[in-house]
Amino acid sequence: MKSLKFSIRSANSVLICALSLATGALAQAPPDHPSVNVRGRTYTPRQVLARNMGTDEDQTTAFPPHKIIGNIYYVGTRTLSSFLVVTPAGNILIDSTYERNVPTIKKSVEQLGFKFSDIKILLGNHAHGDHQEGDAAVKELTGAQVVAMAEDVPALRAIKPNGREHPIDREIHDGDSVTLGGTTLVAHLTAGHTRGCTSWTTKAVEGGKTYSVLIGCSLRPPNELTPAITEEFNRSFKIVRSLPCDVMLGDHPAEYDMQAKYAKISRGPNPFIDPPGCTAEADIQEAMFHAILEEQRRTVK
Repeated sequence: MKSLKFSIRSANSVLICALSLATGALAQAPPDHPSVNVRGRTYTPRQVLARNMGTDEDQTTAFPPHKIIGNIYYVGTRTLSSFLVVTPAGNILIDSTYERNVPTIKKSVEQLGFKFSDIKILLGNHAHGDHQEGDAAVKELTGAQVVAMAEDVPALRAIKPNGREHPIDREIHDGDSVTLGGTTLVAHLTAGHTRGCTSWTTKAVEGGKTYSVLIGCSLRPPNELTPAITEEFNRSFKIVRSLPCDVMLGDHPAEYDMQAKYAKISRGPNPFIDPPGCTAEADIQEAMFHAILEEQRRTVK
């Protein structure tokens, strides 16, 4: 009985920790309803958030840095993604995460054999602290050009760790591209989670074949859906499902089942090449979106 009580307390502590962190993203813990069943698994808003964030230790502890496909590498933590795109003209970093994680990301980049100072461009998925708070620190260390979707600029300007201004060197819009050393990433506005939530598409070559890579922005809906946010999500789900995808990545590793796929590296074909998995997260979040919307409508009635 004591063991059972300890297990319950441990599980609850993980969930409470996950729900109390991530400035901006977790301003208010979501309710534990509604629930949806997708691909044989049940999800609630609270469970999805806990899955994404993990514990404080998960958010700050490096996951083993590794090659995903072609010139794309993972350099983030257990639950906060950061991707390095390597080119002959310098490198691109996507998502700086928290400022306190920048030294961890730097170490992961160096463990892969690359120089942190070779980062020339810094991109982001969306304007929440757990994804882009570290932008100023990365720029100070590398001099990288910071690129941001115009719709997220006001929210990014408000992220000021230790009172420092948030650097933004180039504002982009839906459909704009960022190119360095022969690699091009195209920005797709997939708003809803934030006004400027940005999903990136690019190509990667492996084994003589070219694959479409989608680095998706979070599609997790908020606790309350306004008409404007509802319209944004309806548009974004359609966009994400229309984008070419062989390799799905996301701003949280759990969104693309990173740990399970990583465990299969060197045991066969590249596990990250997974076209059927490209819509898995969209399926979960769209089901949750419609469930929240329906719950709101019933409450109003």
